[in-house]
Amino acid sequence: MEEKTAISFANVAARYDGTPEILTDVSFNISGGGFYFLSGASGAGKTTLLRLIYQLHKPSRGQIKLFGHITNDMTRDEITKIRQKMAIVFQSYSLLSHLSVFDNVALPLRVRGVPEVKIKKLVSKVLDWVGLGKFANAAPMSLSGGQQQRVSVARAIIIQPSILLADEPTGNLDDENASRLMELFIQMNKMFGTTIILATHSKKLMETYKFPVIHVENQRVSFTGNAPTTPGQKTDSETKRIWRGPKPQSYFTELSKQFDDIGNA
Repeated sequence: MEEKTAISFANVAARYDGTPEILTDVSFNISGGGFYFLSGASGAGKTTLLRLIYQLHKPSRGQIKLFGHITNDMTRDEITKIRQKMAIVFQSYSLLSHLSVFDNVALPLRVRGVPEVKIKKLVSKVLDWVGLGKFANAAPMSLSGGQQQRVSVARAIIIQPSILLADEPTGNLDDENASRLMELFIQMNKMFGTTIILATHSKKLMETYKFPVIHVENQRVSFTGNAPTTPGQKTDSETKRIWRGPKPQSYFTELSKQFDDIGNA
């Protein structure tokens, strides 16, 4: 990551079409490699905050920096370039119904010109990881809501983003699959140094995984919890949990090497 500070807000406010401000005078710095929960009541502005970071919405005032670059006056091409370092998972999944599960996950790699032989290997591994390997050729709309959410997550993580934004990614999952996805995000944070902001209403999730919390309330943003997580750091909760899936570290070590191969292709 080029800059120690991945995300910086300075007196940022946001509104939609002349409505009252949803967020007011929001200022914070998030260092690269942190893992944060994003909490707040429905309508408080969590999704708006994620949209501001991903450059889907412009602030009505204030300044946003990503990787040290001011985004306010960026051109469309500059925004496209900076988004290539980020990924976002929406509640609505945003899958393309005319493409198979495999092709949905492969899409961001194909846009980047990755060779098909490497795409096949990476997509297969990521789909296996999220428990959907046998659905590679299925149509997204034939899957359950929870399965579609996992496809959306697979598509986001396959590009090894520097920043991953997730809007209620475990909302439609049972406890076992929610835990599986959380372990996946944790390993991304550790192995790749991915900065992760995960919006959730789940108190259980926040109590189980002791990451700092960004709380949105009354148009303001506050931070609570432990110091930001850094890659390779373990929390007490991580050492106590039992992992029932593939060994995360060996998987991510292998996947990381393949990403390195892609970068050198």
